[in-house]
Amino acid sequence: MRESSAGALTLKRRDLEPESRTVIKVGTEFYIHASSLSSRRRATHSLVNGESFAVFEAGGDVLETPHEPLGFFHRDTRHLSRFELKIAGETPYYLDSHITRENAQFRINLSNPDLGVDGYDSSLPLNSIQIERNWVISGPALCQKIAVRNFARLPLEIPLDVLFGADFADLFEVRGVKRSSRGELCEPKVARDHVHFQYHGLDGRKRFTRVMFDPEPETLQSGRASFVLTLNPDEQRFIEVQVTGGDDDKLAHVPLRFERALAARRSEIASYDPGWSSITASSEPLGTLLSRSTADLTSIIQYAPEGTFIMAGVPWFATLFGRDSILAALSVLPFNPAVAVGTLKTLASLQGTEVNRERDEQPGKIIHEIRGGELAGTGEVPFGRYYGSIDSTPLFLCLLGAYVAVTGDLKLPAELWGNVERALEWIERFGDRDGDLFLEYIRLTPKGLANQGWKDSFDSISHADGSLARAPIALCEVQAYVYAAYVSIAEVALRLGRGKMAAILANRAKDLRRRFLAQFWLEDEGTVALALDRDKQPCRVMASNAAHCMAAGLLEPEQARVLAERLLSDQMYSGWGIRTLASNERRYNPMSYHNGSIWPHDNAIAAAAFRRISHHGGILKVLEGLTQAAAHLKTGSLPELYCGFPRDERVSPVPYPVACHPQAWSAASIFTVVQAMLGIEVGGFDRKLVLESPAMPEWLDWLKIENLRVGDGAVSLIAHRARNGARIEVLENRGDVSVEIRQ
Repeated sequence: MRESSAGALTLKRRDLEPESRTVIKVGTEFYIHASSLSSRRRATHSLVNGESFAVFEAGGDVLETPHEPLGFFHRDTRHLSRFELKIAGETPYYLDSHITRENAQFRINLSNPDLGVDGYDSSLPLNSIQIERNWVISGPALCQKIAVRNFARLPLEIPLDVLFGADFADLFEVRGVKRSSRGELCEPKVARDHVHFQYHGLDGRKRFTRVMFDPEPETLQSGRASFVLTLNPDEQRFIEVQVTGGDDDKLAHVPLRFERALAARRSEIASYDPGWSSITASSEPLGTLLSRSTADLTSIIQYAPEGTFIMAGVPWFATLFGRDSILAALSVLPFNPAVAVGTLKTLASLQGTEVNRERDEQPGKIIHEIRGGELAGTGEVPFGRYYGSIDSTPLFLCLLGAYVAVTGDLKLPAELWGNVERALEWIERFGDRDGDLFLEYIRLTPKGLANQGWKDSFDSISHADGSLARAPIALCEVQAYVYAAYVSIAEVALRLGRGKMAAILANRAKDLRRRFLAQFWLEDEGTVALALDRDKQPCRVMASNAAHCMAAGLLEPEQARVLAERLLSDQMYSGWGIRTLASNERRYNPMSYHNGSIWPHDNAIAAAAFRRISHHGGILKVLEGLTQAAAHLKTGSLPELYCGFPRDERVSPVPYPVACHPQAWSAASIFTVVQAMLGIEVGGFDRKLVLESPAMPEWLDWLKIENLRVGDGAVSLIAHRARNGARIEVLENRGDVSVEIRQ
């Protein structure tokens, strides 16, 4: 690069496009060069804010990868599909990046690679220029602040380029759904400081993306902004970018300064904090897991007119999911009851009202998921408002019953009692298709889910010989949810003065339990059948679903003890957690989604099952596996799932490539395990907190819980490891709560 008139050395700008299309191959003729690009492809990082989320590679870029979930998404549409920063035409060298502790900001540190200088034989050495990038999401706007600092001992003229684009891909397209046609991608409109992209979807909606720069670039094209920064030694300059996405130009926000956007997001997150109990631990890995899990859950909270709920997970399920949102709310119930209120009210407002085969809807059924993208709008996928889950309805009742027990609040169930009655009617009329007391599913639309329990992949329900079960299918854990729903709603009905209904539900629970034990318990295998197929033949496989039945209290004590040992056997427990399927089963595959992988929420339910029979060893084994997995995965918190390879074959747990993170019920799982470890039982009506034979592992000296809700009161306590389990010290008692420790 030549010397400019101001005396600054001008860095040579390489042509940008060839590198952006480079393909790195590995084989006998190729090797991976230790380039800036390869140094950055270590991980992805996500930011979430309500209906908007963004996924970046480690260096803060959005690479143009049509079938990877990189980009900025709003309401299931990708509004930014490319955003790459170049210095003198080169990819900056990656140094470090992280999501801040409260999940508000993504921070990246970069430097220059070795760069050529016009007119000179020498080059500018690596690490002469620092580039700091910061991303934050504010509503439908993604904001970035770029800081460039010159650490060379001479003035520099630095060319920077931003390559950007918007493909308006529906999230289901990114997931792999093939389309025969798409809408119209309009010609971008270029102004001095921004580029406006527009897409006319086949669903009749006009979506836009606006990419705005401050200061104005020296040159701005439809997919490239070019800057030249002249910096003296130790001088720093800034560039701000705002990407706004929506489906109506009137929604385009005025330019938002980065610092203001970050302050707003931090304030928003802080406003959630008073709702949470605080849990800290002497163990750094466990303490990190607890704090990061709270931050994960807070980041995926979404507001609805009826209240807040927790979205299922990023990137694939950034929306309301009946089952996922309910289970997350159940897990954190004593630590944040408000989440349950918003979840219940939102789901009640979307309860099924008609028989609609196209979306698997029936009156009284609780929704599975809702979507706002183009494919949902055109009906290419049925998930705009989809009811294809067999378990959301009984779990809705379970959450309401548990909420009432913990809080002592009878106003909410009185308000939702019509929804309760319709849900119970759906269980009898539509869920139980043949009158045998078991809930069965069969999809009504061929576009919907073939399997409609939590293991909803097509090959997740099989017989011992590996053959797939044929619908209608009655899953074992779904019967457990129905049983728990009957028991808990019977208690609520009794408190509301509905004695007749309470008696009916109590009798249904007894009948269901009796029939379940007769048809699902496999004496020879020492477990529960995964399911009954259309011919009422049991699926005789060892699967983690059995633990859900144990947690609900469906099993006899001796059966539960036998099952506990099977769950903790080498075939099921990998060393990092309990697998979804035993390693000696025909369909076992540790890299599968549901046939041998490890799901944190599934393990948390197993911990609750071990608590029911006071199996402390099982609880602590689950706690240790999950805590160490989070530490080794270097995510701080737990992803949706990870692979089920045996621990003695791998130094670390193997990540599942497309797992959601953050994800609702995986983030919430540690709170269920803590409750199981300390034997926490909350009686809201009596303002009574019971800790039943609390246990603690050898590596944990203390665990502190502040602001644990008990009815309209709260307790703060600390548990110290002791020879006989744990010693409990009450630190604060608000509302005259009775605390009982049973050793």
